Order: sequence, then structure tokens, then C-alpha cells
Amino acid sequence: MVPTAVVHTRQTRPAAVAFVVAAAATAVAGAVLFFGLQPTTDLSEDMWRYPWESSGAFVAFSIVSAGLHALMVAGIVAFGRSGAAGRSRTATWGVRLAVAGTTLLLVGELLSIPVRDAQSSDTSATLVGGVFSVGGVLSTIAFLVLGRATLRAGVWQGWRRFTPLAPGVWLVAMAFLATPTLLHGLVGVYGLCLLAMAVALYTDPDPAAARNAGGRQLQRA
Repeated sequence: MVPTAVVHTRQTRPAAVAFVVAAAATAVAGAVLFFGLQPTTDLSEDMWRYPWESSGAFVAFSIVSAGLHALMVAGIVAFGRSGAAGRSRTATWGVRLAVAGTTLLLVGELLSIPVRDAQSSDTSATLVGGVFSVGGVLSTIAFLVLGRATLRAGVWQGWRRFTPLAPGVWLVAMAFLATPTLLHGLVGVYGLCLLAMAVALYTDPDPAAARNAGGRQLQRA
């Protein structure tokens, strides 16, 4: 019979891989847009699709971004199941809020496609921006809650225990720093914060089971 911990690891690790891929791609995309595309574009910052001069390229980017958010949702769910944040109601609601916030960001990416030629001040673009704002607020609260729950649970040790808090802290900073010219660079750093969390999950996919097993061994000793 396959041990329960092994089963949990087999279930969690594929989602952790997806999480790593999505977070890494987000970080790379943010860097490419900020350092590569923005300095060369002639598009006005007031355009919703800034800095993409090509409408078709923006559509493709939005679809890919939506897919990355879907992978992140899978990773967040796997994180919740791992028990790294504990099994409290706080941890459960943190995961739910993170899933809801990330899903709204996914929806925002798709809704950006029909308003790609709009000015940022247009009503249509403002409504889509509202979807991103709500998704960002929910994600901020979620990761702050998950970060606190993870620290209190004490399941993860060392550098891993701080990784769920990092995205929440950075999202708070983004609320004060975000401008059209800085946004993509800030999102790239957000991707790095998520990447740390994803790597922590991949390298320790079933921490709660390992902790429980260690506790049982101590009791037997």
C-alpha cells in the first residue's frame, strides 16, 4: 500500500510545477516588457494596451497571461492542501480569497481583449481596471492572511515560512508605486515573490504530513 504522504506528494507536485512555471513566466514577462518593450514603444501611456503597439500581440499576451493565472490557481489550491499554512479557518479562507483574487485577475486579462484599443480613461477600460483592482485587493488580503497563518502554523521552517507573506507585502507596496510606466516591472517582482512560494511548495509538497510523522516518531521514542 502506498503511504498517504507519498500520495499527497504525487498530487501536489504537478500543481507545484505549474505554479513554478506560471510565476517564473510572470517574472520574465514583466522584465521583458519593462526593460525591453517599454523603452522602444511609441504608444501613448494612456492606451489600455500600453506598451503593445501591435493589437494582435496584445491579444496573444492577454490569453497567455490568463492561462498563467489559471496555473497559479492550481498552485494556490495545492498549497492549501499541503497544510503549510495549517488547517485553521483562517488558512482556509486565505486560500479561498487567493483563488478568488487570482481568478478575477484571469477574468481581467480576458476582458482586456475587447477594450485593447480604448483609452485608459474610457468607461470600458475603467470597468476592466475595476476588475483588476478588486482582484488585486483580494489577492493582497489573501496572501497577508496566508502569510500570517503560515508563520503561526510553524509547519514550514527556514526561508519557506516567509514565502506566502512576500506576495502580500509586495502587493501592498504596488498599491502605492503602480503607474503605467512602472506597472510591468512591479508585476515582474510580484512574479518573483510567487516563484519563491512555488519553489517552496515544490521542494516541500507535503509538509504537514512530514511534521505529523515526525511527531509520531518522537512519541514512540
